[in-house]
Amino acid sequence: MSAPILIPPPLSLYVHLPWCLRKCPYCDFNSYVARGGLPFDDYIDALIRDLEFDSQFVLERPIHSVFFGGGTPSLFPPEMLDRFLQAASRRLRFAPAIEITLETNPGTAEHARFDRYLAAGINRMSIGIQTFDNGCLQRLGRIHDGNEAEYAVKHAQDAGFDNINLDLMYALPGQTLSMAEADLAHAFALSPAHISHYQLTLEPNTRFSAQPPEGLPDEDSAWDMQEHCQRMLADMGYIHYEISAYARPDRQCRHNLNYWRFGDYLGIGAGAHGKLTLGAEQSVLRRCKVRHPAAYLTHAGKEKGIHSDEYVATMDRPFEFMLNALRLHEGFDLRHFEQRTGVSRSAIAPALAVAYARGWLTTAEERVAPTEHGLRFANDVIGLFNGSLPVSNN
Repeated sequence: MSAPILIPPPLSLYVHLPWCLRKCPYCDFNSYVARGGLPFDDYIDALIRDLEFDSQFVLERPIHSVFFGGGTPSLFPPEMLDRFLQAASRRLRFAPAIEITLETNPGTAEHARFDRYLAAGINRMSIGIQTFDNGCLQRLGRIHDGNEAEYAVKHAQDAGFDNINLDLMYALPGQTLSMAEADLAHAFALSPAHISHYQLTLEPNTRFSAQPPEGLPDEDSAWDMQEHCQRMLADMGYIHYEISAYARPDRQCRHNLNYWRFGDYLGIGAGAHGKLTLGAEQSVLRRCKVRHPAAYLTHAGKEKGIHSDEYVATMDRPFEFMLNALRLHEGFDLRHFEQRTGVSRSAIAPALAVAYARGWLTTAEERVAPTEHGLRFANDVIGLFNGSLPVSNN
């Protein structure tokens, strides 16, 4: 039986703005401490060159979402992001009602700017609160306090933003169950459309990994926090649609959903990653740009601006698909799996059978979804699909 035809999925645009005022000790993103004045104009010029260089791959495909990530993108003035968005909309086809998200931190946002970000076309704000507790914020190395966090959210709302995500973490140094619950209660009082709620992890190559902070809750305590907070979110009407994401009805993050559904995305900016389906060649390209801002400013829009290009082997596509799709409570449609990987469902049938037998996955008609047990052991479930195919020439 021949492999299914690989069909290009929806397309998004990720824009990386790499500077922060301070590097957080738990952060493993490609970010750099801002020293002196930032090269705003030069970096926007570089982004436009980068976009032009990659636009050859997308032709007339519409862009459904844009995400400014970092770093701390709100260090960039609204007029700079407006200039970029205008240039991007001339080179790409923006879909109607496109979602455009800006990440911001309470300690860096100039609140008078929120209305100007809205005027520039940004219609979704993601605010990195992490916690409202001042002691926990200090232990995390954050530069804002709880009052500034609340102030930032209210000023974004006053400016006209009604689609706001709050990032919150739990299992923080010195945090108790009641403190984690208090963080959520504080967030609920602000009525955000979306809450990202995830456990602090000690990522490799971070200061916390090399020097773990004192007072980290143990695994049982962290699990208690997760369970209690999930119940609180459900009771307040937030839909748990992804492992760490909760949203009001119809307020799921469309950009992140495209990642989790194995969609395509252009990645521009220092260290940005992109994934593109090149249908005629039946191939999936993962592209990464040079990481350091100085090198990026010099080489953006040229071959030297590419850190790596890697075509995903056919045998690796099921694993990469599951790495994303099995984070979602909705799971995935087997037809979409075939269309977005170019791999027959028969290739993953043995792994699916094991997952069904262990109670990790369930199926109804064409849809496969993780059970609550499967979500708890997501890494084990996903690992079943590593090397699903015996051979590959792609």
